[in-house]
Amino acid sequence: MMNGNDFRSKAGLTHWSAGVAAAALAEAEAEELPRGRGLFAVTKENGATAITNIRRLAGRERTPGSALVLAATVLLGLLAVGLFLVTVNAQYKYVFAAKGQQIPAMIEAASLDLGMAIFTLLALGLAMAGQSARLERALIVACAAGSAGQNYAAADVSSPRSVAAYVVPSLFLALVIDRVVAVVRRHVLGAAERSVWSTVGRGAGQAGKGLGLVLLYALRFVLAPPSTGKGLRQVVLNAAPLPEPPVRLVAIEPEPDVKPIDPPVTEPAELAGASKKARLAWWYEHDADYGKRPAVAETAKRLAPKVDLSEGTARAYLGQICDDLERERRAS
Repeated sequence: MMNGNDFRSKAGLTHWSAGVAAAALAEAEAEELPRGRGLFAVTKENGATAITNIRRLAGRERTPGSALVLAATVLLGLLAVGLFLVTVNAQYKYVFAAKGQQIPAMIEAASLDLGMAIFTLLALGLAMAGQSARLERALIVACAAGSAGQNYAAADVSSPRSVAAYVVPSLFLALVIDRVVAVVRRHVLGAAERSVWSTVGRGAGQAGKGLGLVLLYALRFVLAPPSTGKGLRQVVLNAAPLPEPPVRLVAIEPEPDVKPIDPPVTEPAELAGASKKARLAWWYEHDADYGKRPAVAETAKRLAPKVDLSEGTARAYLGQICDDLERERRAS
């Protein structure tokens, strides 16, 4: 605009100051709002914006609730120190009663609580970085369980109050540590975090279910040993099947050609009462060596018993038959 004349408005365009203000406002809305107390931004008359949040300018802005989470973490440290002093005394008594050496008993008594402190710092560091710390949280629970076990050994097991006074501090500290780590990770990522105690609970539930099943089968075995033993045997066999044997290829040999067996040759009824010579002639006609002179001796030996003749007589008769066959062949 020059000399009071706005060339942009005369040309149908928006006023230059309004355009600048709209662009600055859109840029400010697209930009992430600063976190923390104080003014975030102001818009001047000419449309320009200025950030007045000191934390944003210094790069030290905080997520809402950070101070509370930090305070809870500091209180966790104080609680851990206090419960450490409470539990280490009982653990020292237990280890000293077992070993009888002062310095080794003191070191071993403090090892589980110091391990819990180390895993706690690692879990908090990973949680603040937005990383998963499930293994470290599980190790915290394991150290707490070991510490509670030592405290239980030092307590008067016949008194529930004594057992609770010795065992509860370690378990309570592990519970608080797990929740602080979960809240820190949720505060950083903004997503829900599952507690490791839920995993422990599910595992304990599965273990209880398995133990109940074992006890139930033990009771059934007492009531019905044969059927229970047979059923358990079948369960084991089904759960651990043996590998199938390898398939062996066997060559199938072709079956030899078997000639059909001819039915036995018997004399016909019309030969009943015939002479031995006639019967011999009939047998010779049905023999495979019929008409073969070189085989006459062998054939006579084979057919003579059938007609109750001597071998020599049968050979003479067969020779005559061969002579007659040869004459017929020559005549024809």
